[in-house]
Parts: sequence; structure tokens; C-alpha cells
Amino acid sequence: MKIYLFLTVSLISFCLKAQDHTNIKKPNIIFILSDDHATDAISAYSDRFAELSPTPNIDRIANEGAIINNAFSTNAICGPSRASIITGKYSHINNYYKNYKGGYFDGNQWTFPKELQDSGYQTALVGKWHLASEPQGFDYYKYHIAKGEQGLYWDPIYNDNGKTVQEQGYATNITTDFALDWLKNSDKNQPFCLLLQYKAPHREWSPDTKYKDLWSDQDIDYPDTFFDNYKGREKTAGDTHMTMDFFNRRDMKMTPPDSLSGKDLAKWFDFGNEPSEIVSMGNGLDDNTRVRLKYQRYIKDYLATIKSVDDNIGRVLDYLSENDLEDNTIIIYASDQGFFLGDHGWFDKRFMYEEALRMPFVIRYPKKIKAKTSINDVISNTDIAPTILDMAGVESPEDIQGNSFFKQLKGVENNLWRQSMYYHYYEYPFWHHVQPHYGIRTERYKLIHFYYDMDVWELYDLDKDPNEMTNLIDDLSYKKIVSKLKQDLNDLKTHYGNNLSLEELRQISDTDFGGLESKKKKSSK
Repeated sequence: MKIYLFLTVSLISFCLKAQDHTNIKKPNIIFILSDDHATDAISAYSDRFAELSPTPNIDRIANEGAIINNAFSTNAICGPSRASIITGKYSHINNYYKNYKGGYFDGNQWTFPKELQDSGYQTALVGKWHLASEPQGFDYYKYHIAKGEQGLYWDPIYNDNGKTVQEQGYATNITTDFALDWLKNSDKNQPFCLLLQYKAPHREWSPDTKYKDLWSDQDIDYPDTFFDNYKGREKTAGDTHMTMDFFNRRDMKMTPPDSLSGKDLAKWFDFGNEPSEIVSMGNGLDDNTRVRLKYQRYIKDYLATIKSVDDNIGRVLDYLSENDLEDNTIIIYASDQGFFLGDHGWFDKRFMYEEALRMPFVIRYPKKIKAKTSINDVISNTDIAPTILDMAGVESPEDIQGNSFFKQLKGVENNLWRQSMYYHYYEYPFWHHVQPHYGIRTERYKLIHFYYDMDVWELYDLDKDPNEMTNLIDDLSYKKIVSKLKQDLNDLKTHYGNNLSLEELRQISDTDFGGLESKKKKSSK
């Protein structure tokens, strides 16, 4: 009996060790996600700010792994894009359409962190969540809860596994501290998946103290389209609340009167949000000078917040190197969408125009991805979840809408890959008054349909007009192209299951689903 018991215990012990051995061979995963990081502000993508404000650590991931040149958000706004990233599905399938009054993300639905957790991974989320519901699928989470889950740059408030805590310091730095602490204390016999998600460089672009006055003695160049007059696009691009004059006093880092506090102080800072409110940058300034000054304040603060993001990515890379984790760790840097950096005179995102549509995505995995791999295929944020699972050797569910591009990452051409992508933005009129629209982007063309209180189509030839300044929809020489694109767009809508009528789509924009920036309370179910 003793011999039998000994053999049984030994066999169980051997099996457990074998299981651990199998798991540890699975790659670790660190997915770093920032908020509103434009590709133009990453030197691996663009030379626009490369000398002024390089991003050496993000560049390192790209140079030692792969850069995705045509990664696109399917709904360029924070929460919905994040929902699509973790579900691999479009907004109309995961039911998270918009930030403002967009409801509560259904955490009971499938997500890739849940799948990894079920497959033996340790999972953690640290930083920005922004989905108006408790995270599921994580062994540990600590996420921003102040300002409608946007979070604070300084002395941020977190939900720490169900407990509200306020930490002292600069959010980008201390969020990284928490992430590294979790890594240090994780089970070394099991693979891990860490979602490290920064608030930066989201509005109001508050830099760390050491970078506050980094470019105070110089002007930064203006984009070529800064003084766009929106000719031929008056009803769409020309009717938004995203120009420099929609910066509020908080954005401009203005000092309030000492006498204000509470609601009065908040109201003072928020001045500038409404069309009738224009923050003056000095007495007697003409319109041209005023918007130029606002741009300088904005772009310097924006780039300064990215300096801290890049610094902290360097800390993560150093940790992997110091702990011999580089070879077996997939590390990804991405953002939920792009951002307008004065392009067309704007800040923010939302539009299907390139600056907002295009999201950065760089990835390193030395075991499988050759250094300096460059991929030009049309990739969407719905493709991220199945790709991560594929790299981890975990199957995706059949109903996932994205596709794995692991094959391309390994340097194998995928002749069956999509040639276009479908986009759909729903939130209106708040914030920023961007008309709901959907469209198709191919390698060369972009067709957009704005539909809320108008019926306006736009066509852009990206080869001839990369800045999207000329709407070609009425150009007879493009008639056949428009017809083909409309058919392809309808095919994509059918393929992804989004053939709602315009009235039904307008209803989505109009409905208060509860959630962030809503007074509706969450159901007790």
C-alpha cells in the first residue's frame, strides 16, 4: 500500500511538473496600450518630431521586431476601440458603441484575457480601463476611476481589486511601478499576460515636472494643413468642435483665481468647451496669432507626456533584459487610435481621416519575429485578440470577427488577407460634434458616408491626396470607382453583420445607455 501511495504521489508530482514545464514554454505577453498616440509622434513611424522628440524605446520594439504600417481602429474613440481590442469584435457585436452615455461593457462576454487565464496564464490589468464595468478575466487589476475613468495625471485614484485608493505622484510612472511590482511577484512557473495601459497622452496632456518646460524657448513647426479651410467638406470637416479654439483653460494650463473652489473652480477650468467660449491667450491678439499660441501650448504638452511613456517603456524593457525574459516574452506597444496633432487645425480623433484612423502597433518576439519586419497589410484592432492567442498557441472562438496576422509577423505572405477595412463611428453630438459615419478604406481609396442629419459621401484618393483635402465624390472620372467601393462597402457591412437602417443607426447615437458621463444607474442584475 505504501509503495502504491508513493508511486501515485510521484506520478501526480511528475504530471504537475510536466504541466508547469509546458506552460512555461508558452510565451509571456506584455501588451502596452496608450491613449490617443498618433503615429506621427513616434519616430519609428515618422520623422515629423524625430529630432525634437524621439521615442527610442518604442523604436527599439519596432527595430527588434515588427512594425505594422497600416493598423486601423474600427471606431476611433477610447472605450469602443478598447472593447474591440479585447473582444476581437466590432462595436455592434460587443455592444459598446460610444464613450458618452454608451452603457456598460458586458464583462460576461468572451475576451482574450479570459481565454488566456483559462489556458493557465496569470493575468493582470494596470492603468486605464475605461469600459464602465469591473474588469473580468484578470487575477489582479488596478485601474483609473477618476474623471469618468479617464484618470488623473497627478495623484491618480484607482480601483485596486475592488478597493478605492489614491496614489501620490505622476500616473505614467506609478502605473509602471505597479505593473513591475506585479511582474516581480508573479509565479515564475506560469506564463503571464500583463495589460499595461497608460492614460497618456490623452487630454489634458499634463507633463511630468521634469519635462514641463522642455521646449519653452522654441516654436514647433505647424502641419501643412493647419489652416485648412475645409473647401468641399464644409458640412463634415468644417462643422466640428475640434479646432484650437475649443481648448479650455485646463488644456492651456491657466492659473485660476484664488477665490474659486468646488463647482465654481471646475466651471472656470471648463470655459472653452462651448462654441461661444473662446479662451484668450492675451490682449489684442488676432485670430491667427491666438490659434498658433494654442497649438504651441498643446503640442509641447502632448509630446512631453509621450516622453514619459517612452521612458517607462524603457523601464519595462530593462526589466525583461535583467530577468532573462526577453526571448520568451511578446511585448506590444499600441494605442487605441490615432490623434490630430494640429492637422486640419484639430485636436482629438473620431473621424475616419488618416490621422485618427491609423493606430500605432509595434511588436517584439525574438523567438518568432525577425528584427526590422515591416508589414503593410490592412490590419484592424479586431485582429489583435486572435493574433495574441495564436502566438500563445490558444485557439480563438469561431465567432470572433478579427483574424490572426501571426503568419505575416513570421515573414510569411498571406495571399488570402483582406484588401480593405470597415469603419463605423456612432457618438454624436457630444463630445466634439463629429457626425456619425461609416466607410471603407482600401490600399488607395477611402469612401465615407456621413448620415446623422445629412446624407453626405466623401471619396479620397490617398495616392494623390494623402492629406485628404479634396473630396472627389462628384468627380466624374471616379464614377466607376465610387460604384465599386459602395458595393464593397455593402459587402463588408453584410460580412460583419451591420446592415441596420439609417434610422436604427441614428437611434444608437441618440440613446443614453447609461455608463460613463451618464446619470443612469447600472442595473442591479
